[in-house]
Formats: sequence, C-alpha cells, structure tokens
Amino acid sequence: MLHSNEAKNLVGCCGLYCGLCSKYQSNAPSRCIGCRLGEQHSWCSIWNCCVKKHQYETCSDCRHAFHCAIFVRRKVAEWIPAAENLRQMKEIGLAEWTKEQRERQTLLERLLEDYNEGRSMSLFCKVCARMPIDLINRAREEAAGRARERGALDLKAKARLFKTVVKEIAAAAHIDLS
Repeated sequence: MLHSNEAKNLVGCCGLYCGLCSKYQSNAPSRCIGCRLGEQHSWCSIWNCCVKKHQYETCSDCRHAFHCAIFVRRKVAEWIPAAENLRQMKEIGLAEWTKEQRERQTLLERLLEDYNEGRSMSLFCKVCARMPIDLINRAREEAAGRARERGALDLKAKARLFKTVVKEIAAAAHIDLS
C-alpha cells in the first residue's frame, strides 16, 4: 500500500485520484506519473487556477468551485467521480479521503494482477473509482466462487467472469461503468 505522502501526490486538484487512472497504471512509455509530479500539469487550466494562482491544495478549498468558469468550461462537474470526490474531500477532509483512495488503488492493483488479460485496465479503473469498496469486494468474492465451481480457468476466462459479475452488481446498484 502507498504511504500517505505518495498518495497525496496522486490527488488531482480537480477531484480525480491519479492512482485510479489507466494512464497512471500503464507500463507504456507514455505513462503519466500523476498530476502533482513532473511538468505535465502545466497545461491544465484547472491546476493553474487552483494551485498556481490560488495556492489551494484542491478545488474543494475554493468556495466557487462548482460555479467556476474554468470548471464549467472543462465540464468537471460532469466527470464521474471528480465532482463527488471534491464534495467528499470538503465533507470528510483530504487526509481521510486520500486514505480511502489508497485503499481503492490497492484494490485496483489486485484486480489488475488477478484479472487483467491485457484489455480490461480501463474498466477496472472505472470500477475502483466509481463503485463502493464493499461492492467491488463482493464482486471479487462472487467471481472467485463461480470460478471455483467451474474448475481451472485461464486468465481470459477469469477476466470475462469477473467483468460479468462486476457489471451485474454495478447495474443492480445503478452505477454507470461506461
């Protein structure tokens, strides 16, 4: 599991958690190292306003965040789960919110290790960003149970099974994974 300082560097000021992003989880040469590290964030108008101009840690520190022209123009309020993440940061505090995101990232890394057949990273990132942790764990348990019933499965079959189960659970909970 990440240490709190490492995890804090993965908190995007817009409300996204970089550790749950497929560009961060990728091993490709174009891998992103996170919004707070490196210079890749210098192009981001939200980062420039939040961090550079106002010295906020996140947009949740700004009382105008959801009415901000930049936020509206970049459609951040529509991003799932950025807007809800900012509300949670404000409600429970950044440290507590980051602790949950570290737990989600650890869960994502387990999913990638156990089920990623090379085509599922984006879905698993969405699952870990959008679904409650208890539902993700329920999907893991249910998929493991079904796999035991079916006997030895190759990675593609295990991945297909997990994706079916997690999509069923998400649909029943009205969670959009598209």
